[in-house]
Amino acid sequence: MAKWLRAYGDREGDGMVQMTFTLAILPGDRAREAAKRFAEAHGLKDPLITTMEQCSQQHTYFVAYGHSAHQIDVDTIDVAELAAKPLSREQIEAMGKELGRKIVVVGACTGSDAHTVGIDAILNYKGFAGEKGLESYKCFDAHNLGAQVENVELAERAKALGADAILVSQVITQRNCHKENAAALIDLLNKQGVRDKFLLLLGGPRIDNKLALELGYEGGFGPGTKPSMVAAFVAEEVLRRARGKQVDPRR
Repeated sequence: MAKWLRAYGDREGDGMVQMTFTLAILPGDRAREAAKRFAEAHGLKDPLITTMEQCSQQHTYFVAYGHSAHQIDVDTIDVAELAAKPLSREQIEAMGKELGRKIVVVGACTGSDAHTVGIDAILNYKGFAGEKGLESYKCFDAHNLGAQVENVELAERAKALGADAILVSQVITQRNCHKENAAALIDLLNKQGVRDKFLLLLGGPRIDNKLALELGYEGGFGPGTKPSMVAAFVAEEVLRRARGKQVDPRR
């Protein structure tokens, strides 16, 4: 039996949707009608323009509220979800104690990518969204190599540090350079014969777990990822490997 999802507005399944957009027109009756037609063209029935505010000398910001007939069958969605479950800091630290040593993690923004906000949020003590990064955990030895790190340098540092996991952040996505650069690291490690020595994770605004797996990584983390999510995944997988139970996270 199909499980259909419809938008929730005033009540369950009523299909009410809110849209926001900006048009190159100044506020007025003509602008309101233009916004209404724009919303209708995107599938909203009987849209109400609830907000019309000038946001520049030539542009107006609109909020439209209307009925959408669209629905989604959840049972038809096949997503490669991460195998790791959410864990508390105490649970993660307990895994480190069982392992008997620190988990060594090396991370970097590779290639020409100069944006460190993602890798900093995960690795640095300051962290993100109220959570401290991997540097704050007793069970992790985290090394943030920063931005514009070449794959060769990342591989050499990981080998020298005896890394358990390598975290790659890719923010720049023009012409799919994030895919090419991420795949190039996998190729390099394979050629060096050390690919299986590391747990490889890929992150960035255009990254999801499905893409990461397709590129040869063990896991992918997209926007909104918190340090504890990465910490839990890494700790669990490193401990599993240490136990000799090679559980494939790509299942």
